[in-house]
Amino acid sequence: MTEQSTPRPMIQAPSHPGAHEGYMPGFGNDFETEALPGALPQGMNSPQKANYGLYGEQLSGTAFTDVRPERTWCYRIRPSVKHSHKYEKIALPYWQSAPNVDPDVVSLGQYRWSPVPHSDAPLTWLTGMRTMTTAGDVNTQVGMASHIYLVTASMVDDYFYSADSELLVVPQEGRLRFCTELGIIDVEPQEIAIIPRGLVYRVEVLDGPARGFVCENYGAKFEMPGRGPIGANCMANPRDFKAPVAAYEDREVPSTVTIKWCGQFHRTNIEQSPLDVVAWHGNYAPLKYDLKTYCPVGAILFDHPDPSIFTVLTAPSGQPGVANIDFVLFRERWMVAEDTFRPPWYHKNIMSELMGNIYGQYDAKPQGFVPGGMSLHNMMLPHGPDREAFEGASNVDLQPHKLDNTMSFMFETRFPQHLTGFAANEAPLQDDYIDCWTTLEKKFDGTPGKK
Repeated sequence: MTEQSTPRPMIQAPSHPGAHEGYMPGFGNDFETEALPGALPQGMNSPQKANYGLYGEQLSGTAFTDVRPERTWCYRIRPSVKHSHKYEKIALPYWQSAPNVDPDVVSLGQYRWSPVPHSDAPLTWLTGMRTMTTAGDVNTQVGMASHIYLVTASMVDDYFYSADSELLVVPQEGRLRFCTELGIIDVEPQEIAIIPRGLVYRVEVLDGPARGFVCENYGAKFEMPGRGPIGANCMANPRDFKAPVAAYEDREVPSTVTIKWCGQFHRTNIEQSPLDVVAWHGNYAPLKYDLKTYCPVGAILFDHPDPSIFTVLTAPSGQPGVANIDFVLFRERWMVAEDTFRPPWYHKNIMSELMGNIYGQYDAKPQGFVPGGMSLHNMMLPHGPDREAFEGASNVDLQPHKLDNTMSFMFETRFPQHLTGFAANEAPLQDDYIDCWTTLEKKFDGTPGKK
């Protein structure tokens, strides 16, 4: 890793009760934070004149009439319309959106990729994004896309936001800083960041090169899953999600803002930094989360529960029980079930499963699924352990065993995931992946009582 010196011109709010190292705890909380004392109106949202000559502006992440509207009131140096001029289309050919059905690409299959290698060319958050799969339709706001990012260069006086989607960022290598309108979020491997739809930001490299995974959510926002019989504790706890304190820039410098809108990219030129929110309050904000605080639950006597038991976040689809996206984490945990095949069992699933390896070894695939790699098992295609995993788990002495040095995840969606041309033709596809099941043996013996 290369340590990069990155300027931090944003003026940050001082720590206050409940804050921790520039962050405020809670998922879906109603936060309030100000970088200058008295910048935040009290008792009302839209005073006739805001303090410091600021402009009041609301950023809405849901419909006004939603059961619990998600919105944030911002008090900024300029209204956002001053950060927007005429737009021109630009090309970012490696960042693609659904629907993306290439007639020359076969998306039906079990696929696995080695880590996408870094390039010698300087790549920013925008130019280094590589779309692997798309699902649904960005225009009707359903489905998702999965990406690999390769970032070696910071965005300098360049800013971005997506009108299409919320981004779930899963670092695998290197550290990034997201300088957003609502504050600063630093993320590194074993953490995630959630960047809301419509929020302006730039990405700086703290440690490079940086590589990781992105789930681009076209649909309803991520939320914490219903716990049902699990109850109020374990899994992900709301207090472990952190929102940034207010931070702002007051810089007069030629800048660009790039917008992703309906799968297309547009750029406008402005004369200042758009990160000029001095104070804000609300429940629509970027978040970070330490995956090491996720407390898995599982079987403690026999049998193997469904992987949904490991859901960290879910984006609902409108159909109960069938998610637009589930974000599922497979991390270190104890395996204690008796008389049980402990790795994931063989199955076909109505959901399409894209997996990524953050570090270590995944228990169902001891070989080939390496850190930085990905796999895709599309809807209703069979998959499961390879022969080595099956034989080992079928014959091992079932003592309590800690599954250690492992952290993988899954982006799971109700929609089929279509491969992009990059995934099919440029990314390091393991053509022999399907062969990992060819050596599975027929073990059938019709003798009564035979095991």
